[in-house]
Amino acid sequence: MRSRLGELSPAEREVARVLLAGYPSAVFGTVATIAERAGVSAPIVLRCASRLGHRGFPDLQAALRSELDARNASPITLYAATGTAERVAEAPTGSAGTPLGERSALVQQAVAQTFAEVAPHEFEEAVSLLGDPRRRVHVAGGRFTHLLAEYLGPRLMRFRDQVGLVPHKDVERTSFLTQLARRDVTVLFDYRRYETDKTLIAELARERGGEVIVFTDPWPSPAAAHAEVVLITQVPSDSPYDSLAPALAVVESLVAAVLGSMGGDGRERTKEAERTTQRTGLL
Repeated sequence: MRSRLGELSPAEREVARVLLAGYPSAVFGTVATIAERAGVSAPIVLRCASRLGHRGFPDLQAALRSELDARNASPITLYAATGTAERVAEAPTGSAGTPLGERSALVQQAVAQTFAEVAPHEFEEAVSLLGDPRRRVHVAGGRFTHLLAEYLGPRLMRFRDQVGLVPHKDVERTSFLTQLARRDVTVLFDYRRYETDKTLIAELARERGGEVIVFTDPWPSPAAAHAEVVLITQVPSDSPYDSLAPALAVVESLVAAVLGSMGGDGRERTKEAERTTQRTGLL
């Protein structure tokens, strides 16, 4: 829905914003209720559902029910759904059909689909926010996605100031959340099964007047309701664990784009960081 906002009329966009703001419960409201909240007529709500690719509003609600089932999937349910053990045991032995070859094709397809579906205006807004040296940047991930946060954060630190990782310890995190301010940019990685603290951080950041960037899966994270920018990446895998390879590919592209947007300032900051690294023997 977010990726297709640019295709909607102004009135239809109001409907989409109402649905996104109250996701997922808002989608299960009546057409009349949604129309009233969006300040539009009921036919516009129905037209919005059609423009989003559904046969009607009931079809949109049915799609959401399937989406909710998917977003609540756990590794054990995914294990049963993917049939991991059986596929590995039965995999062909030819060079094109080896387990490694099959996984390579799956990852390549997921990365290609991710880049095709990331909304250009969302990506460009993320570049603009992260490339603004007047803004502080905070980065946080989850159980597994902390790896992505720890990949993005230090790379941004190499060519711009005021970048930090959200602390893990309770006292330090409380102090950090208390100091969130207007113009801060908070980047969150939250993939199924979603973590409630990421939604809370996003909510607090927006309440303080800051901007939020959320990396998430296609379902997506509840934190996305509080985000200025939502970057959705595909997660298909033939194992019980979602793939983070497409997300990493987008992170690398984002880092390159932000550095490019900063021009000479970014290059000079990178040179200074390199000189400091060599002088302190940390290389």
